[in-house]
Amino acid sequence: MRSDVRRGGAGRREASTLSAVIRVLLVDDQELMRMGFRMVLDAQEDVEVVGEAGDGQAAVELADRLRPDIVLMDVRMPVLDGVAATQRITEAGTAKVLVMTTFDLDEYALAALRNGASGFLLKDTPPADLVSAIRAVASGDAVVSPSVTRRLLDRFLGAGGGELRDAAVLDVLTDREREVLTLVAKGLSNTEIAEKLFLSEATVKTHVGRILSKLDLRDRVQAVVLAYETGLVRPGDGG
Repeated sequence: MRSDVRRGGAGRREASTLSAVIRVLLVDDQELMRMGFRMVLDAQEDVEVVGEAGDGQAAVELADRLRPDIVLMDVRMPVLDGVAATQRITEAGTAKVLVMTTFDLDEYALAALRNGASGFLLKDTPPADLVSAIRAVASGDAVVSPSVTRRLLDRFLGAGGGELRDAAVLDVLTDREREVLTLVAKGLSNTEIAEKLFLSEATVKTHVGRILSKLDLRDRVQAVVLAYETGLVRPGDGG
């Protein structure tokens, strides 16, 4: 499959001197889909598309060479699918991966989350939401599409489609940290958690940081998946 490396023009380079530019690698086996994403992202001053790949193997190779901040990854592709490509990229620490899927309840998307993806979106996501998601993943700040992520986990783990992990991995957490992790897994934001637990938002952020560090997790999405897999949060639990 064809892969391509692109470089932004002088205007984009000038913008990078004013603020951090998010470097994105586009991965999809449909050239028209990549073209559509590129049109949206090229219109943003703080985003630069640095390359394109048409299959997972090319994505792994380009990610290693270009070191983008974000890989926008299709999951169903030839040669090497997006799940395997995501695992290789995230294990190497090359970039964060944002998975794009056509189906809102897609077992491939769940597998990608388990293998290191920082979130996923539907391919028909409005352009403004796509850009916001890329910025969120780049900052490490938020779970992307939390309602869809929870529906995905509810469906597959609730139907016995997931491998449960030993809850003992959570023993390193304090009672308060377990409480915060539970609320994170239920889709609450830091602000909502602070209100619910009568804490400051800064304190909640500190707890979340400690949870990620203690459990060796990359971001909030990984925390949500682990909370489900250990049974801390069960399918159908409300916020």
